[in-house]
Amino acid sequence: MGLRHTLLDVTPLRSSPQFRRLWLGQALSGFGSQMTLVAVMFQVWQMTKSTTWTGAVGLAQAIPLVALGLFAGSLVDRVDRRKFYLLTTSGQAVCSLLLALQGFLGHLPVAGVLGLVAVQSCFVAGGGPASRTFIPHLLPKHQLAAGLALRRIAFQGAMLVGPALGGLIVGGLGVGGCYLVDALTFVAAFYGAFGLPQMNPGDEPARPGPRGVLDGLAFLGRTPVIRGALLTDLATTVLSMPISVFPLINAERFGGNPRTLGLFLTAIAVGGVAASLFSGTFTRLPRPGLVMLGGSATWGAALTMFGISPDPWVGLVFLVIAGAADTVSVVSRSTVVQMNTPHELLGRVSAAEQIVGQAGPDIGNMRGGLVADVTSGAVALASGGLLCLGAVAVVGATTLDLRSSSAPSPPRTASAGP
Repeated sequence: MGLRHTLLDVTPLRSSPQFRRLWLGQALSGFGSQMTLVAVMFQVWQMTKSTTWTGAVGLAQAIPLVALGLFAGSLVDRVDRRKFYLLTTSGQAVCSLLLALQGFLGHLPVAGVLGLVAVQSCFVAGGGPASRTFIPHLLPKHQLAAGLALRRIAFQGAMLVGPALGGLIVGGLGVGGCYLVDALTFVAAFYGAFGLPQMNPGDEPARPGPRGVLDGLAFLGRTPVIRGALLTDLATTVLSMPISVFPLINAERFGGNPRTLGLFLTAIAVGGVAASLFSGTFTRLPRPGLVMLGGSATWGAALTMFGISPDPWVGLVFLVIAGAADTVSVVSRSTVVQMNTPHELLGRVSAAEQIVGQAGPDIGNMRGGLVADVTSGAVALASGGLLCLGAVAVVGATTLDLRSSSAPSPPRTASAGP
C-alpha cells in the first residue's frame, strides 16, 4: 500500500462541492463551540468558585440531549432535514448571541447562564441527528468512511485548538467577546447548510410522537449489526472513560503540577489527529465492524497499560495510542451504522448514536471517579480497561453480523483499450 493510500482520503472534498461546503462550515463552527465551552466554564467558576457548579455545565449540556434526542430524531425522519437543520442552527446562534449579551452586561445569575447552555443544547439535540444524515445523501457508499474520517478530524482539530484559542480570547476580550466570536462562526455553518439540497425523509416518514420513537427502538432491537456497534461504544465509554481520573493521576505522577494536567487530554487528541491523518489505513479496509472491534479493544488495552505504567511519560504514550484507537473505533462505528440504516430511519438511529456518544462518557467518568475514590487512580484505569476488553470480546463473539459487516467497494474504472 502506497503512502497516498495510508493518508486521510480527501476524495469526498474533491468530488462533492456540497459536502465540501458543509465540512468547512461545520469545522469552523466547531472551533466556536469549543471556545464557548471554555468561556462558560470560566464564567461559572468566576461567579461561584464551586466545582459543583462547573460540573453542572456538563449536565446542562447532556440532559437535553438524552431527554429530547430520540424525539428529535423521530422528527428529523418526518420533515425536510435541511430546513430542520437550518432552524436548529439558527436557535444555537441566537443562544450564542444571548450568552454574549449577558457576558458583556454581567447581570445574569449562574442559573441563567446554565439555562442558556441547556436551551442551546436542546437545539443541538435536533441539529446533531439531522447533520448526521447528510453524508449518506451527499456521498456514494464507498466514500462514507472517508467522509466520516474527515468529519472526525475536523472535530478533533477543534478540540485540540479551540479550548486554547478560547482561553486566549477570554483573556483578551472577556467572556462576552468569546461568546460573540462563537456566534459569528455560525455564519460558516449557515454557509455550509445553504449549499445543501432538499432532503426529504423518504417514502415512509416516521409516525408522529412516541410511536415513531418506538419504531426506531424496535429497529435497533432487531438489527444485530447496529445494536452491536452501539453496545461496543457503550463498553468503551461507560466501563473505561478516564478523564475524571486525570487530576488524581497528575497528582500521583507529576506532583499535581497544573502545567502537566493538560498533557493528558492533549495526548489523547494528538493520537486522534494522527489516526485521522492516516485514516486511509483503515477506512479502505473491507470489514468496518471488525476494525471497530479492534479499535475498541486497543482503547481498553492502552488504558490498562496507562494505568499500570510506572513511568509517567511512558503512560502518556499509551494515552496517544488510546486516542488513535478511539478515532479508529468511532469512524468505523459510524460507517457501520450509516451503511446498515435505511434512509427513512437515519434520524432516529443517528439520535441514538448521539445519545450513546454523550451519555456514555458522562457515566464512564462518574464510574472512574467513584472507583478511584475507593481504590486508586491506577486501579480505576486498569480495571476499566480490562472490563472494556472483556465486554468488547463478548459483543464480538456474539454478533456475527457485526464481524462480517462489509463496506462497498468503489466502482471499477473501465480500462482503456490497447
